[in-house]
Amino acid sequence: MDSKKKILKKVQIVITNHFETPEQAFKFFDKSGDEKLSKKEILKLLKEAKISGFIRGIVSSKLIEGYDKDNDGYINWKEFKTAVNEIKKNS
Repeated sequence: MDSKKKILKKVQIVITNHFETPEQAFKFFDKSGDEKLSKKEILKLLKEAKISGFIRGIVSSKLIEGYDKDNDGYINWKEFKTAVNEIKKNS
């Protein structure tokens, strides 16, 4: 199983290599257009980042658990930006 650091690095690569800004990445993965990333939408981001299907569900739950500050079960833009900044800081 990939370590947390490796997983976050893969997510960072997707965000920085495929999009000009984190906001573009957020909007791309926000398929519903509700300005929140659901678990399903986060799973697509993780799939794009080449995270193994075996652990994708666990990682998406942990990401929501770790960054969902308003406890609504979604990652909004502010929470996503916090996550991206933390990933950049730790890489």
